[in-house]
Amino acid sequence: MIDENGFRANIGMIVMNDNANLLWARRLRQNAWQFPQGGLAPNETPTEALYRELYEELGLIPEDVKILGSTQEWLHYRIPSMYIRHNSLPLCIGQKQKWFLIKLLSDNSRVCLNKTDTPEFDSWRWVDYWYPIKRAVYFKRQVYKRALKEFYPIASNYHHGLHFEND
Repeated sequence: MIDENGFRANIGMIVMNDNANLLWARRLRQNAWQFPQGGLAPNETPTEALYRELYEELGLIPEDVKILGSTQEWLHYRIPSMYIRHNSLPLCIGQKQKWFLIKLLSDNSRVCLNKTDTPEFDSWRWVDYWYPIKRAVYFKRQVYKRALKEFYPIASNYHHGLHFEND
């Protein structure tokens, strides 16, 4: 679903454990790490897309997680020109994303990256809360930073040693 401004509607998921560490996943056969995310299907709500993508990308079901929050607004990023498919219509220039902070309730062993025929990730690990801001692909960093700052008050309730990053 690409809107009139060229942004594809998408959800992003930040999965957190009891220590306020975040699930960081590596794209299949690439040295590119990111938070899981995925597009909205026609007539699908962001929450419906979240649960569908959660299963497709991480093999988790609704009972494995608890939604702790979602971003108040859609967060936007532009795709660098070299990655835009200029011959595709409608033209997609970036993504608008509704982000969710999710608490993993189940054991780590429930995470399964190959529940579908087309897995997106081949590895995952837990990272410190602020780690992704400087490690994500450059054009997604500001969105990651905005989402993590918005979720910080919620995440800090789960781990009192979590400190606010000031940059």
